[in-house]
Amino acid sequence: MAQSAVKLTKRSVDGAVPRPGRYFVWDTELKGFALRVAESGTKTYVVRYRPRGIGPGAPKRYVVLGRHGAITPDEARTRAKTILGAVAAGEDPAKDRSRSNSTVTGASLVELFIDEHVKPKRKPRTAADYRAVLNNYFVPKFGKRAADRISAAEMSQLHLSLGEHPYQANHLLSIVASMYGFAARRGIVPKGTNPASGIERFRESSRERYLGIDELWRLGETLRLAETVGLPWRLETAKPRSKHLAREDNQRTVFSREVALAFRLLLFTGARLREILNLEWQHIDLERGLILLPDSKTGRKTIVMSTPVLDLLRDRKRMSAFVIPGAGPERPRSDLKKPWRAIQQHAGLEGVRIHDLRHTFASIGAGASLGLPIVGKLLGHSQPATTARYAHLDADPLRRASNLIGAHLSSALSGGTSNS
Repeated sequence: MAQSAVKLTKRSVDGAVPRPGRYFVWDTELKGFALRVAESGTKTYVVRYRPRGIGPGAPKRYVVLGRHGAITPDEARTRAKTILGAVAAGEDPAKDRSRSNSTVTGASLVELFIDEHVKPKRKPRTAADYRAVLNNYFVPKFGKRAADRISAAEMSQLHLSLGEHPYQANHLLSIVASMYGFAARRGIVPKGTNPASGIERFRESSRERYLGIDELWRLGETLRLAETVGLPWRLETAKPRSKHLAREDNQRTVFSREVALAFRLLLFTGARLREILNLEWQHIDLERGLILLPDSKTGRKTIVMSTPVLDLLRDRKRMSAFVIPGAGPERPRSDLKKPWRAIQQHAGLEGVRIHDLRHTFASIGAGASLGLPIVGKLLGHSQPATTARYAHLDADPLRRASNLIGAHLSSALSGGTSNS
């Protein structure tokens, strides 16, 4: 391995040219301080020492100080002096650093991040989401690795492997970036260490889906059928028929009135799923026509009830503290996934998500030119930019402008005069 010696300055470091194989340029002013030049041209400052008290035949240790460009020769020399001073005091910095890094693994960083940052500052469902995403994707890949030894290239490869699920892949990057920001602030990893930084996200197409008039009619008919005679269910053709199966006419599932009510409330209020499932009767003020939620995604929230919503709730028999009770009377229903799949299939709404009922509420308001601030207020948006996604639906002012311009052009082409 080629070696040379010179005082390490910016000029001498810039003048160190790559050669076949790696070599060191040793500093003439500080023993053990050197520049390592790789064949690729990468230049890294290092310090070499032999731990005290283990004899002259013991192997020497190296500590990487940083890459040239990220730090200057003078900064690197200062770091080297600090390390050599620690060695003189009987410490072993390379060993201590290795031990420190090995204790903060990717898996342990995830637990610290969730317990000490996400749980105290985010809602429980957000914390559960972060934990699930990290445990499903980050931990299996990097859980046993030192947290500050995970590269951007490796993180980019994991991101690319999730290309069939671009929203989830991008969500993972955002969470990892936040986690490493937390780790840097706590001193768990060096500042600037963030494997999710600089990775280009997948392009995400808009996921807004609005139900049209015909689709809304089919949804209404399906809900009425579901809570009365029930929705028919189909036999799985892959399974052998049994002589004990019910007749085709009797193979129906009747939904509880509360399940049908939940879907109607989601559509008529534009509320989020969890806001409706966790809704308690004590939050409802029928006299003033308001739903006063003590907490939501954006904090306290007031929902103004329309006449259809008041009609749905006014004569409803209260079976529980919750409007949509779960298996027990003192617990809310946990989700609506199973009934929604049946409704999707029967109403021909494949690909429509429950959250699209909220988008439908918003689209009708925007399309009626109620004004985006009003629509945003009804939805409980805390930022105007969130409501701006519906701006293209507010077509009436544009249509009036287009008609005005068209009338002028048509009059001019026909030889008439415009009255402006």
